[in-house]
Amino acid sequence: MPVKDRGGRGGTGTARRPAAAPRGSVPRGAGTGQLRRSYEQARSALDRPLTAYYLLVGSALLITVLGLVMVYSASMIKALEISEPGSFFFRKQLFAAVLGGGLAFIATRMPVKLHRAFAYPLLAGTVFLMVLVQVPGIGRSVNGNQNWISLGGPFMLQPSEFGKLALILWGADLLARKQEKKLLTQWKHMLVPLVPVAFMLLGLIMLGGDMGTAIILTAILFGLLWLAGAPTRMFAMVLGIAAFMTFLLIKTSPNRMGRLACIGATDPGPKDQCWQAVHGIYALASGGWFGSGLGASVEKWGQLPEPHTDFIFAVTGEELGLAGTLSVLGLFAALGYAGIRVAGRTEDPFVRYAAGGVTTWITVQSVINIGAVLGLLPIAGVPLPLFSYGGSALLPTMFAVGLLIAFARSDPAARTALALRRPGVRWKSMRRRVKKRPSGER
Repeated sequence: MPVKDRGGRGGTGTARRPAAAPRGSVPRGAGTGQLRRSYEQARSALDRPLTAYYLLVGSALLITVLGLVMVYSASMIKALEISEPGSFFFRKQLFAAVLGGGLAFIATRMPVKLHRAFAYPLLAGTVFLMVLVQVPGIGRSVNGNQNWISLGGPFMLQPSEFGKLALILWGADLLARKQEKKLLTQWKHMLVPLVPVAFMLLGLIMLGGDMGTAIILTAILFGLLWLAGAPTRMFAMVLGIAAFMTFLLIKTSPNRMGRLACIGATDPGPKDQCWQAVHGIYALASGGWFGSGLGASVEKWGQLPEPHTDFIFAVTGEELGLAGTLSVLGLFAALGYAGIRVAGRTEDPFVRYAAGGVTTWITVQSVINIGAVLGLLPIAGVPLPLFSYGGSALLPTMFAVGLLIAFARSDPAARTALALRRPGVRWKSMRRRVKKRPSGER
C-alpha cells in the first residue's frame, strides 16, 4: 500500500527532497540583508566619537592641498601676463596656507573660554579696518569694489573676510550668554544687539560694493537666528527686510542686473556681458569624465577671467573632469556634515552657535561659488573656501576650521577616544584590565 509523504502525495515511502538551488544563485532576501548590514556598518562608523574629528581634519586638509595644486595650474598664465614667474600666485598662496595652518593649530589648542574672550577684540579690530577701507589713500579698489587695504608691495588685506569670523564668534558668545540667562524667549533680546551689529557690518561692506560678501554675512546672521530658535514671524520680518534691500541694490546697479541676466546663458550676449559665465560652462563641458590633465586647460589662456579665484572650479572641471569636480563636492559635503554633527551633539550653547555659524558660512559660500560656475546662480564674486586663491579669505577660513576641530575634540567621548589612542595610555589601560581579571581566568 503506498505511503503518503510529507507533501500528501502517494509515493514509495521516501519523502521528496527539495530541489537543490542552482550553483551560483543568491538566496531570496540575501541582497536585502547585505544592504541592511552595509547600512548598519556605515551607520555605526558614522556614530563613532572621532568621526567628526577625522572628517574635519581629512576633508579640510585635502581641499587645501588640492586647492594649492589647482591654484598653481590655473594661475601660471595669469602670472606670466603680469611679467611674473609662473609660480608667483602659488608661492603667495602656499605662504598663506602655512600661516593659516598655524592659525588653525592655535585654534585647536585654544580653550572655549579663550575663543569667547577673543570674539570682542576681533570684532572691534575688524570694524576699525573696515572703516579704514573707506578712507581715501588707505583703501584700495579691485574690480570696482572698494574693500581692500594695501600692506605694501603685492600684499593686500580684505577686512570683510575677517568680518564673517568676527560676527560668528561674537554672535555665538552673545546668544550663549542670553540663553544662560533665559532671555532668548523675548524677541528684543534675540534681535538686539545682534541684528544691528550685523547690519552695521553689512553697511560697511556695501559701501565698498561687495554684494557677494554681504550675502554670506546675511546667511550667517540667519543661521545664528535659526540656531537660537527664532520664531517664524521674526524670520519672515528679517528676511523681508533683507530681500527688499537686496532688490533695491540689484535694481539700482546695471552691473548686478547684468549678472542676474547671465543665469543659464549659453552665449556671451551683447557687449560680451556674459563672457565669464559662458566660458566657465565651456571649461566644464570640455573636461569630460576625467579631464584633459593638470596644466592642460585651454580656457585659462586668457579666455576665462579670474581662473585662479572665483572660477577655479571651472578650471578644475576642465583639467580633472567630472571625477575631479565630484571629488571636490564630496569633500565639501563631508566638511559640512562634520560641522552639523559637532553643532548637533554638543551641550554647550556657544559651541553649538559657533559651529553652526562656521558650517553655514563655508556651506553657503561654496554653494554660491559653485552655483555661479554652473550657471545656476548669478556671479557673486566670492571665492571657493580653502580652494581659491586669496590669503585674506584663506586665513580666517582655516582658523574657523581649526575652531570646528577644537569643538570636535572637546566632546567627552572624543576626548576619551583620543586619550586611549596614545601608546602609553593604551598600555596602562590594558594593564588595568589584566589586573582586574580573576586569578583562574586566562
